[in-house]
Amino acid sequence: MVMVFLAEPNTCGSLRRLYPATTSCSTTKGRTYFDAAHTRTAMATCGAESEVQDEKDDPGAAPYGNFINYYTFNPPENRLSLIPTTLIQDLGYGKDSSETILMLDVGCNSGDLTVALYRHLQQSVLSEDSTTPPDSDLQLLGFDLDETLILRAQQTNPFPQSISFIPLDITEDAASQTQLQDYLRQHGGFRFHLSLCLAVTMWVHLNHGDAALLGLLSRLASVSQHLLLEAQPWKCYRSAARRLRKLGRSDFDHFKELKIRGDVAEQAREHLEKHCGMALIQCFGSTSWDRRLLLFRRRETVDLHLSQ
Repeated sequence: MVMVFLAEPNTCGSLRRLYPATTSCSTTKGRTYFDAAHTRTAMATCGAESEVQDEKDDPGAAPYGNFINYYTFNPPENRLSLIPTTLIQDLGYGKDSSETILMLDVGCNSGDLTVALYRHLQQSVLSEDSTTPPDSDLQLLGFDLDETLILRAQQTNPFPQSISFIPLDITEDAASQTQLQDYLRQHGGFRFHLSLCLAVTMWVHLNHGDAALLGLLSRLASVSQHLLLEAQPWKCYRSAARRLRKLGRSDFDHFKELKIRGDVAEQAREHLEKHCGMALIQCFGSTSWDRRLLLFRRRETVDLHLSQ
């Protein structure tokens, strides 16, 4: 068992762990897994993802990752099983009942994970089948570039008072920043307390190139106190490109030109820490698709609450 890569002291200052050592990651043959209590089978990798998707839908029809049935082959539980239900409290939020906690879900698809995450984080005060928001004010904004998926999310949203869904393309810098800032102002916030960017980076990277990937990370860092990142590994890039070729279509526009390759998650970490004022404070382990969930915090607040 090895402890996960908390940020170097000389770049992040003094850090203390959010969670006990039993929630560390272990490494086997170069692959990172959650500890024994949360280990998932490594069989469901990007290859398995493509096979399932080939059976259920035309993968070429979703070149931006906006699969119409995404949560049938990657259900919310794949991530939620790694995320503590006490995450908001562990980050030091929610102690003041008058405080509105703001969260952002980037690339939310049809909203299944957004809603499931809301229930997950409110587990102690929200019954399984309840649609009545608890007293604590937790507000979630989910967005996706696919308007059809967003419409579905809006129509099936069980918590419209607490969860909002909007169509938004995060690669359109000015427009997306305006909409996000408008939402923050409406709720009296300056930044989102926690933003989620789960399995989104590859699609931005493949369709818009290296600069767009780094721009995405920079924009999210600028509007977030904490960022939970799940970056697809390079094998997923190859799998996505292979699926297009299998359908007789051309490669993604930027695939062969990409300079950021290999361990994309590690290079994302380096960018966030060196250029965005963020610090990696926790690894929640790997999903069943062998993707790490990495939690970052804005560096100027990196020492707040962690001693509690």
